[in-house]
Amino acid sequence: MQNRDAFSGYHPAINFLYFGLVLLFSMCFMHPLCLGISLACALTYSIYLRGKKALGFSLAVLLPMMLLAALINPAFNHQGGTLLTYLPGGNPLTLESIVYGIAAAVMLAAVILWFSCYNQIMTSDKFVYLFGRIIPALSLVLSMTLRFVPRFRTQLGVVSEARRCVGRGLSEGSLLLRLRNAAAVLSIMITWSLENAIETADSMKSRGYGLPGRTAFSIYRFDARDKTALFWLLFCGAYILSGWAAGGLYWRYYPTMRGTELTAFPLSFLLAYLALCLTPVILDVREDRAWRSQSSRERGAAER
Repeated sequence: MQNRDAFSGYHPAINFLYFGLVLLFSMCFMHPLCLGISLACALTYSIYLRGKKALGFSLAVLLPMMLLAALINPAFNHQGGTLLTYLPGGNPLTLESIVYGIAAAVMLAAVILWFSCYNQIMTSDKFVYLFGRIIPALSLVLSMTLRFVPRFRTQLGVVSEARRCVGRGLSEGSLLLRLRNAAAVLSIMITWSLENAIETADSMKSRGYGLPGRTAFSIYRFDARDKTALFWLLFCGAYILSGWAAGGLYWRYYPTMRGTELTAFPLSFLLAYLALCLTPVILDVREDRAWRSQSSRERGAAER
């Protein structure tokens, strides 16, 4: 069951800034605690947005991918000073290569989950609103690209279901007949994609998209709530970056694992990073509580 998301109601600039920060930090910070925070928060937010689908995707796709990535690194990377044993080929197996493989797998899973949340929040109209005047052609192309995959899957389902109803489904008949039906579906989808691209280009051209002086209708307003969120994101981002520059989030894997001691100084940066990653979840939980409180008051007033 999907939940109402309060964070998606914020200004598109706030949404884009948030995901830009968490994605940048997730890809750059290799501290084990930073990786764990990023993965846990991304999984929590993804489950909140998509419900059981996110959990199923994590178990069916991300978990095997993480295991594969964790196994590949020690098989090909033999650096590290802590020798555990020797592989059948004679290459050394080190503790550092195993831990680094796990860290890389966690980073990859966290980034994928953050991008899945990004696709749920940053719709194509938000992206075009932010970059339509700065880079109109590129923003349109990126928006169409982001929309293409879900629209293609939806249309593919419609075409496949229509052909199945007339006895030409992909799972009916002999192998040769199924191949012919699949080729027909592929031809239909290619034609649909080309026609859709031409129609979109003609529609945007007729509306004067990209012309100088063109105005555009927008439903987005930068209000006081967005100003508060902007201040919070800039504060967290600046504080975390300053902690990284000062070495508070330092961690190395080779030749031996070593990092900054977990004192009050680096702990404050980790807490700021946790607060940044949990920002949408905190907003959503607060909104849900306010919604339930309002609903209970309305029911109480109606009963009286």
